[in-house]
Amino acid sequence: MKNTKTQIQKQSIISKIPFLNLPDLPLSTSTQAELPIADIADDIVLFKDGGAAIVLESTSLNFGLLSEKEQAAVVYSYAALLNSLSFSIQILVRSQRKDISNYLNYLSEAAGKITNPKLQTVMSSYRTFISEIVKKKNVLGKRFFIVLPFSPLELGVKQSFSTITSKGPLPFPRSYIIKKAQIALFPKRDHLIRQAGRLGIKLNQLTKNQLIELYWEYYNPVAPATTKQ
Repeated sequence: MKNTKTQIQKQSIISKIPFLNLPDLPLSTSTQAELPIADIADDIVLFKDGGAAIVLESTSLNFGLLSEKEQAAVVYSYAALLNSLSFSIQILVRSQRKDISNYLNYLSEAAGKITNPKLQTVMSSYRTFISEIVKKKNVLGKRFFIVLPFSPLELGVKQSFSTITSKGPLPFPRSYIIKKAQIALFPKRDHLIRQAGRLGIKLNQLTKNQLIELYWEYYNPVAPATTKQ
């Protein structure tokens, strides 16, 4: 009897705690509903709060292979780029583990076509060397991006309450946001492209399809295939 009374008291105490008394409900919202992105149009990312952004992808530069004078010139050019900025930017470095299974298959096919026994031995040793490197150390691929944000505060107008609460994911007309974002972001983009050219780096604005692919891969990562001997 005492055990029964104790259990009843515990259950009554638990039932009074709100977050323990709630039943488990399945998640019904999609990932897209939780993202701040409303749309991608004219190579511009539009956010639900009325802001926007354009994304530039940068080529890489092997700093270690440059001479001392060339390295000094790159450092000075990079300092000049930073000092020339009168606006905010976001720098994103995305590292991903590379899947080199296709490359290993290519080496195997190339080795099968070699008739010289010595060259076959060299190719086999090279393939084993690459496989061992992948086992001991992850092979990472890096991509470099510069994001130019556009704040909704830069729209410069006050919409009526009826316009703000109108149907649709954006608080303002899409064409209006795109026009304002282009006016604000395109001169910044062109300035960065010119300054990056002094570093020997090329900046390319991502297109709509490239942006969709980038965000899809970011929110839906796929594990690389394991290397097989």
